[in-house]
Amino acid sequence: MNRSDPQPRRPRRRKRSWPRTILLIVFVLAILAGIYACLVRKPQVRPDPAGSTSQDVSSSSSVSSEPAPVKERKDDFFTILVSGLDDEHGGSDTNILIGFDAKNQSIPGVSIPRDPGVYINGHAYKINYAYNAGGTEKMRDTVADAMGVPVDFYVEVNIKAFVKLVDEIGGVDFEVPLNMNYDDPLQNLHIHLKKGMQHLDGQNALKVVRFRHNNDGSGYGTEDIGRIGTQQAFLKAVFKKMLANPQKLTSYVEIFSEYVKTDLATSELAWFGQQALLMGLDKLNFETLPGVWSERLKFWVVDQDAALELINNGLNPCAADRTLDDLHFVSD
Repeated sequence: MNRSDPQPRRPRRRKRSWPRTILLIVFVLAILAGIYACLVRKPQVRPDPAGSTSQDVSSSSSVSSEPAPVKERKDDFFTILVSGLDDEHGGSDTNILIGFDAKNQSIPGVSIPRDPGVYINGHAYKINYAYNAGGTEKMRDTVADAMGVPVDFYVEVNIKAFVKLVDEIGGVDFEVPLNMNYDDPLQNLHIHLKKGMQHLDGQNALKVVRFRHNNDGSGYGTEDIGRIGTQQAFLKAVFKKMLANPQKLTSYVEIFSEYVKTDLATSELAWFGQQALLMGLDKLNFETLPGVWSERLKFWVVDQDAALELINNGLNPCAADRTLDDLHFVSD
């Protein structure tokens, strides 16, 4: 297949990256907003959700239309793209594709790094460029094309939602795992927190879940793995306090309405909320799209065999398994 060569690398601008914890908390916030609704309606998949955007891959005639099996879907299985919106730069650097399998009581998801190489309008770009190229719809089409599965719905989150939510529940008591001392003047980001139990308001909570390493390079040692452990622990603390304050449900819904954008109707969110409560939030299980950084291509090169296994094991709403031919990532 003839595909365009990657574009020359542009100067890299440091942008704040969304920890997936923030997205998971607001995803639960969306569920709570749905529960608050008076009506419950099973979601309806939008017309033509196949997700194959062959015009974005290349003009090659070898790119065929989506095979027929994609039209046959599993019962009560939906995909939702949850995106974190950087309100300073207008881009989306953090995206999670969630598979909501109500029939088998499973909610797996895959975090998509911002640097995988994909094809947008016939050229190779990092996937986070899709939002700048055409907003949420372009991001959804690009994720669907790259991963070979329909993306049924989206939830777009402004970072302010996280801060507002933590403040609304009165902050969170949390064991900060290590001394955090990091400064990034370009982002106006300054993290200075001591190890140990602390009461965190929204702004300090955001700093804790964003922290990777100190100014001198010390920190977790394994930055992402260590940070994910902290995020998961914080996530549990927030969930626990949210559920302990059901009287604040109206406030949760107001935060959701102001800072979260979605194409799901409120009654459809209510259906997801009902199903999630029946399953239990422990059914949320998230992994990261596997791959390695290519210094030659300046892309995160996806391990397509491992990615295909993740997709077919939890993200594929189609009756037929996806194949490597259905994936459209830039290869090394």
